[in-house]
Amino acid sequence: MKQFSPTEAHAFLQQHPEAVFIDCRSEIEYLFVGHPTGAIHVAWQDGPDWDVNPDFLGHARKAASANRPVVLICRSGRRSADAGRYLEKYGFPEVYNVEHGFEGDMDESRHRSTRNGWRFDGLPWEQT
Repeated sequence: MKQFSPTEAHAFLQQHPEAVFIDCRSEIEYLFVGHPTGAIHVAWQDGPDWDVNPDFLGHARKAASANRPVVLICRSGRRSADAGRYLEKYGFPEVYNVEHGFEGDMDESRHRSTRNGWRFDGLPWEQT
């Protein structure tokens, strides 16, 4: 699985409109923290128990129907990396992970979006 910085992922998505952009954070994060413009939501893990979503593979297969490239993003890049390895295990040929994710790494004060990540880089996002 290839790793993209947020700006590299954004450029790739602009150059490859056939690619599927999946935000694999929880529903609460997707709705209330915001999400990258154009990303579809397919949770890798979600509350209340935070187990792996048993429907993740099926929803990802449906979204990427004809072996389209898949770009994954989460809060920090860790869950999306796990989800990407899972998709590769099940035969997805072209999977990319967004390093630092949507909110990025925490700073000394335990805040996000202050060091790196999609929002920090000023890339398009929205709240629904």
